[in-house]
Amino acid sequence: MKFVIDNWTLIAVALASAGMLFWPVIKGATGGGLDAAQAVQLINREKAVVIDVCEANEYAAGHVGGAKNIPLNQLEEKLAGVVKNKALPVILVCQSGARSNRALAIAKKLGYEQAQSLAGGLGAWRTANLPVERD
Repeated sequence: MKFVIDNWTLIAVALASAGMLFWPVIKGATGGGLDAAQAVQLINREKAVVIDVCEANEYAAGHVGGAKNIPLNQLEEKLAGVVKNKALPVILVCQSGARSNRALAIAKKLGYEQAQSLAGGLGAWRTANLPVERD
């Protein structure tokens, strides 16, 4: 206890530093990325390719119209085969936006610099009253 009392300023600095390091992770999980309207514009104006990174059963239950399904665990192996032109914008979608944020890092690593994640995922798409297809 004496250590904590004697070094409270160091502990406060360490906690503040940790908070600043984790802020981008927290922000990326809840925000950031495209909203539904921006995604529609990107699809219509720049012929963006929509990749749904959900599992096959989730994809079958509902997905963005025209989206291609590549589950997150297969994205690194299959993305180059589905989207051959790395200059095209790629919109990554999942149910809530969490998996698509992880997929975004993979796509960027593979050279898809115009890849973006749909903030809020399919839930945000539905909230914006945009069409959902089912298989």
